Amino acid sequence: MTTVLAIDQGTSGTKAIVVDADGAALAIAEETVRPRYLDGGGVEQDPAELLDSVLTAGRRAVRAAGRPIDAVALANQGETVLAWDPRTGEPLTPAIVWQDRRAESVCAELADHAELVARRTGLVLDSYFSAPKMAWLRRELTGEGVVTTTDTWLVHRLTGEFVTDVTTASRSLLLDLDTVAWDDELIGLFGLDGERLPRLVASDEIVGTTDAFGPGRVPVAGLIVDQQAALVAEGCLTPGTAKCTFGTGAFLLANTGETAVRSRGGLTTSVAWRTAGGTPYCVDGQVYTAASAIRWLTGLGFIDAASDLDTVAAADADGVLCVPALAGLAAPWWRPDATASFTGMTLSTGREHLVRAVLEGIAAQVAEVCRLVADDLGAPLTRLRADGGLTNSRTLMQAQADLAGLPVDVYPSGHATPLGAAALARMALDPGLGLADAVGDWTPSRVFEPRWSADRAEEFRTRWLRAAQLGLEER
Repeated sequence: MTTVLAIDQGTSGTKAIVVDADGAALAIAEETVRPRYLDGGGVEQDPAELLDSVLTAGRRAVRAAGRPIDAVALANQGETVLAWDPRTGEPLTPAIVWQDRRAESVCAELADHAELVARRTGLVLDSYFSAPKMAWLRRELTGEGVVTTTDTWLVHRLTGEFVTDVTTASRSLLLDLDTVAWDDELIGLFGLDGERLPRLVASDEIVGTTDAFGPGRVPVAGLIVDQQAALVAEGCLTPGTAKCTFGTGAFLLANTGETAVRSRGGLTTSVAWRTAGGTPYCVDGQVYTAASAIRWLTGLGFIDAASDLDTVAAADADGVLCVPALAGLAAPWWRPDATASFTGMTLSTGREHLVRAVLEGIAAQVAEVCRLVADDLGAPLTRLRADGGLTNSRTLMQAQADLAGLPVDVYPSGHATPLGAAALARMALDPGLGLADAVGDWTPSRVFEPRWSADRAEEFRTRWLRAAQLGLEER
């Protein structure tokens, strides 16, 4: 029996789960990570806290499982970067989080190269991705050591190796999407000539060994970006299948097969995973504020916790619309300067209407991404698989089904990301194991069918897009 410790190192916490060969959870441990939100759009994390959260959560989970592990898998944030000393492993800067907007000046300087960047990488020239943050860090913080995404540093601390997987690299703006190799021209464009970049590895590759989580050394494998890990876990293994993770933000990914589609609608394309079975791609759209918008509501006292959403939210928003752009708008607008707004309020508007409007605003952005994904795929989505903490809100999930006009299948586990990484690690230990067998079958915990007519959904979309556009024009 293969037992894997799968670690999901995220924005607001680290989750460690020990799973058996069938993907059943034997133990789970979580550690909180607290980002620092700074003036000027800065978002940072303490690297020592990140590492401690990985070690502590992993060791707690292994102890609770009460059995030896055969491998360690790691899913990561994707676009969070730091500088560190490759000789000692010590961090030289804070971790600059994917939400950080301070590298916008780097992108502005390279605006004339946006088309080249998009064509070569499948991404949009935006400070959301790694390379602008790396360039900003080199300009503003330090020229010492190496500058990499956090996965490379964490794996180095665990194994001594200097690697990153190709899904993470495909989120950097430094990778040629078609050749899946570092691109010297792009590296030079961002002023990163001469930087030591990590070796690119597959997600089913054993990259080293570690003794950080118990006696004896075990292989480290299953390296992958968190969103792609969830795509794997939810069985989106064929072209046209899609999932949305409702976490700090909402992230919708759709499998496009072996074709690296260049989006016509402002979405991005990345490597979905690389295994011995091939290198499929995915198109994706991001909504920057989902659970973070709910935390904002909590901070204002509208609700006490996310668990209150369904009891507080009105059955109808009574004409109130919310564009919850509390951290800007991502795909397809790519307007980091966008701000949130409520419209349609009257003296009769209560907190229940505002809560409902925020949930519908999140769902409206995801629905717009669904429409654009369908355009890029050349065929409409038929279902949407969903995971993440906010899937516990029936109000949000029903709004999602209504506005997207799609059935929404809720993943039965709150641990899609680490389960996807664990499946890839099992493939590394057993090269004869296919991905579908490693993932296994699953049954939705709930299915939400659309209740709104197509006309009603389109009328809402028209009003909501008008509100979003008005906000952008006022900036």
